[in-house]
Amino acid sequence: MKYLTTIFMALAFFTILKVVQSTDFKVGGDRGWAVPPSNDTEFYNKWTSQNRFKVKDTLQFVYKRHEETLCVMHSKEDHDKCHNASYAKYYDDGDDIYVLDRPGYFYFISCILDNCLHGHLKMVVKVLEHDIDSIADETANQTSESVASVLKMESDVLSQTLMIVGIIAMFTVFYM
Repeated sequence: MKYLTTIFMALAFFTILKVVQSTDFKVGGDRGWAVPPSNDTEFYNKWTSQNRFKVKDTLQFVYKRHEETLCVMHSKEDHDKCHNASYAKYYDDGDDIYVLDRPGYFYFISCILDNCLHGHLKMVVKVLEHDIDSIADETANQTSESVASVLKMESDVLSQTLMIVGIIAMFTVFYM
């Protein structure tokens, strides 16, 4: 019985860690948000296809300030036609963070019309409704209302709670 409790606590601990984890992505990797080599118009869409994006993940756009900009577009149509006057958000700081706050598609372009029209700096990001790994963990480990309340805690409280649960689990394994 004591091992079952320990196993449950350890599974709950790791499930909570996985659920609250978000990922920070640097768009374009080391290249950042810049005209790609050989004017590769699919560079950024290839980059997005190599990653899996979840709600609360962040995208960091790094580019040369005063030489490049970033527009988050309202729609696919505005993105495809480079309607840079109808953006949802405009950035020009050179190191911008965008939080993926919902599932669905996000459309990004350079607000410099030539870079967009030539297809150099256009990108579509698809944010998954649910991370497949989280769904599997959630299904395999039915959690109680107490775990749900832990997920609603602020990050400092959550970190402290997770540390305590980990210590209790380790104590139970080694000393019981």
